[in-house]
Amino acid sequence: MPDFAYIARNLQGVKVSGTVAAASEREALSLLSSQSLFPVSVTNEEPKNKTFSFSRRVSGQTMAQAYGQLAALLRSGVSLLRSLKVLREQSSSPVLHEVLDDVYERVEDGEMLADAMSRHPRIFGEMGINMVRAGSEGGFLEDALERVSQFTEQQEDLKGRTMGALAYPVVLGVIGTTIVSILVVFFVPKFAEMFDRLREAKEMPMLTEALLIVSETIRGYGIFLAAIAVVLYLWLRNHLQTERGRRQLDYVKLKAPLFGPIWQSLAVARFCRVLGTLMHNGVSILRSLEIASAAAGNVVLSEAITKASENISSGNSLSRPLAACGHFPATVIEMISVAEEANTLDKVLIEVADNLERRTSRKLDLTVRLLEPIMLLVLAFVVLLVVIALILPIFKMFNTI
Repeated sequence: MPDFAYIARNLQGVKVSGTVAAASEREALSLLSSQSLFPVSVTNEEPKNKTFSFSRRVSGQTMAQAYGQLAALLRSGVSLLRSLKVLREQSSSPVLHEVLDDVYERVEDGEMLADAMSRHPRIFGEMGINMVRAGSEGGFLEDALERVSQFTEQQEDLKGRTMGALAYPVVLGVIGTTIVSILVVFFVPKFAEMFDRLREAKEMPMLTEALLIVSETIRGYGIFLAAIAVVLYLWLRNHLQTERGRRQLDYVKLKAPLFGPIWQSLAVARFCRVLGTLMHNGVSILRSLEIASAAAGNVVLSEAITKASENISSGNSLSRPLAACGHFPATVIEMISVAEEANTLDKVLIEVADNLERRTSRKLDLTVRLLEPIMLLVLAFVVLLVVIALILPIFKMFNTI
């Protein structure tokens, strides 16, 4: 039985504190009332290591299955508490099992499901929490959970396709960098002694001289260069965790020459899907815009959407401020404008998200296919430079002889 730390006042108004053992927070309040104490605050003294796992994430696929199972149980007439208990027992993820255990206890104590989920935002996400809150208030909790499940599964599927498409270019880049590094560090120095006479006579080709300088620098200062690279990496990682760093990175993503349009389309698609899903389930347009802007996954785009929502609160349409921000394609703006006039904005937004994701998936596949030969050509060009740099002095020595 857990202990609850409390701060209360007695009949004389004197503040007192202590702990009380109870099965739930409600029982703790009842025990304090029976002792003629008026609670100011009651806190469950849980072990610190129990909350540590709550900070870890659960895979999107696992969360999609959990939302779908909970929706199916509720549709079958199973009570919410019983559904949470079944879901907790069937969970294969230790982290999700602990989280569901905490949610079950809080709901059992009379807390709303959305409020209990909001204590674990890294697990359920802001969109899922707000969808559940809207579903609980509007009486369509099962539909809201089902839509969150579908949305999460679609996002995971898109993420999986993206990572799968980029796997081969990344592996190719790593192998190419390794090959070039081995050539420069271990193969090139073997020719240095042969070229000493040309160096003394100052007849060494510039390309060969540059290659030998790079090789000697890496061999002599490799450890220091590696340490500098690690320090720069740590600084960059910490910088990107700041608000300014995230904004700079997201701006670069939108303006990148090759992948910029792809990242932009994916962010717009996420925004449209979340906004359409929330509006379809009865969430107000302003609250939906607030949630969807954060779900876009791009700070620059989110700030532009937030400015657009200010015009919505003044009674203007959604399409005009979105067009003014400059981050939405003209076709998307036109479809949103027509949907506002026809009062079908929620359905059209989901259709826009589907179309954008299909086009972006095809564009990503084409870009990756172009990226593979480009990387092969770059790798071949670098290796060719190394070979030419080694052959030129040999030809020069033969001509001298």
